[in-house]
Amino acid sequence: MSPYDWQEIIGVIGVFTLVTSVVIVSIWQVAATWRAKASLAREKEYRTIADRAVLFQEGTERQLAELGGRLAEMQTRLRSVEGILKEVE
Repeated sequence: MSPYDWQEIIGVIGVFTLVTSVVIVSIWQVAATWRAKASLAREKEYRTIADRAVLFQEGTERQLAELGGRLAEMQTRLRSVEGILKEVE
């Protein structure tokens, strides 16, 4: 074997290693991009769910406030009726 044969073998191994490294890094980056996109989509869905929950909770609070006002009004009326009934007795 001549020295040039060894150089060709080392060159082929070097090019093979380089190509393999580039392919592996490319696959790795594509997978990382897919994971990031999936994560963003999942976070967007969680945000949508959280926004809906907040809107629902605000509606519930409004309804409870209305019921609280009605309850106070009903208590006032009940006291009035009780007073009238005591006067009748």
